[in-house]
Amino acid sequence: MRKLVACFSASGTTAGLAQTLAAAADAALYEIRPAVPYERRDLNWMDKKARSTVEMQDPNCRPELADTAAPVAEADVVFLGFPIWWYREPSIIDSFLDAYDFSGKTVVPFFTSGGSQLGEGQARIEKLAKGAKVLSGKRFSARTSESELKAWIAGLRLG
Repeated sequence: MRKLVACFSASGTTAGLAQTLAAAADAALYEIRPAVPYERRDLNWMDKKARSTVEMQDPNCRPELADTAAPVAEADVVFLGFPIWWYREPSIIDSFLDAYDFSGKTVVPFFTSGGSQLGEGQARIEKLAKGAKVLSGKRFSARTSESELKAWIAGLRLG
């Protein structure tokens, strides 16, 4: 079974978790990057005009991806990582899901957050990952160990 960890991380927190998960799952690692990188001011959730706030208020927003070179076609299982923004996945994740064919694949969302859950993001991911089996998303601490992630993966019974 071929596995891919595809991850978006604006600050590096989720990226560290994704690296640990890729090692735990013996998976390829791919960074989901926006064509225009997010700067600190873009992430100020208290600023109604900040880029991330504007994007998240429009459910149809699809920021442009830096590339579409993720090896999704070669993967059977795609672990999809991101931070929680406004109680759901960031809009760049929607862009990623729109860019690839997930038919017949298993998508496993994982995310970092100070305390928020995935909320409406689970249903959004299920809708956008057309043809995929989407497992329930799980929140992790940025410091989750490789052994903890291996136990989680084993519990998923991916086959």
